[in-house]
Amino acid sequence: MIICKTDAQIEKMRKAGALVAQVLRELRNMVEPGITTLDLDAHAEKRIRAAGALPTFKGYNGFPFSICTSINEQVVHGFPSNRKLREGDILSIDCGATLDGYVGDAAITVPVGEVSDELKRLIQVTEESLYRAIDKARIGNRLFDISYAVQSYAEGHGYSVVRSFCGHGVGTKMHEAPQVPNYGKPGTGPKLQRGWVLAIEPMLNLGNYDVRIEKDGWTVVTIDRLPSAHFEHTVAITNNGPQILTLLNGEKP
Repeated sequence: MIICKTDAQIEKMRKAGALVAQVLRELRNMVEPGITTLDLDAHAEKRIRAAGALPTFKGYNGFPFSICTSINEQVVHGFPSNRKLREGDILSIDCGATLDGYVGDAAITVPVGEVSDELKRLIQVTEESLYRAIDKARIGNRLFDISYAVQSYAEGHGYSVVRSFCGHGVGTKMHEAPQVPNYGKPGTGPKLQRGWVLAIEPMLNLGNYDVRIEKDGWTVVTIDRLPSAHFEHTVAITNNGPQILTLLNGEKP
């Protein structure tokens, strides 16, 4: 069942989302060659708990960290570690916080120092595909209009879209109905309704879309070991169009 949120519940989710946005901004500024992803994880957990919230990911189905850090060919769900980031890497950071019982969930991909033009373009197109998908999150549209917006934009630029993992509804739980794939036939799927809140999260690969899970049981990597990028926002469907809840006050997408 897809749960419609009230205006008051959406405002609570906006506060959780703003916290996530703030933490991601701080982590983005920390990313440089030589830092470890465990350093980033420690900072994120400290900031989330200091705000009176809980790191949503920590302990979720046994996940042992507060953020996911996925480097280069790692797509999503990467474990923070003592591995030092290197010039030319790209890093996806996925962060969730539960505040007053409601979840905010967002992700960014950032370059480490100077990266190749090829990787800059992958990051740019992935983020642009997210905003094209968000623009379809309107009352009366169909769910797979969102999906097709990602797929058509990504494939039009020569990238593949990960099919084994997808976005999702979000609320008091991190994963609620419906699933939000990043590919699909436009004009199909359930009609979008006021009060739905969706985590929309394109994952684009430089090579093909096939992925596998590493021995840790979590980290998803591309089969061909080519880089992947990931962006995510928590989005409410309202009478006034889509509202991005994982933005700082006054911040524009």
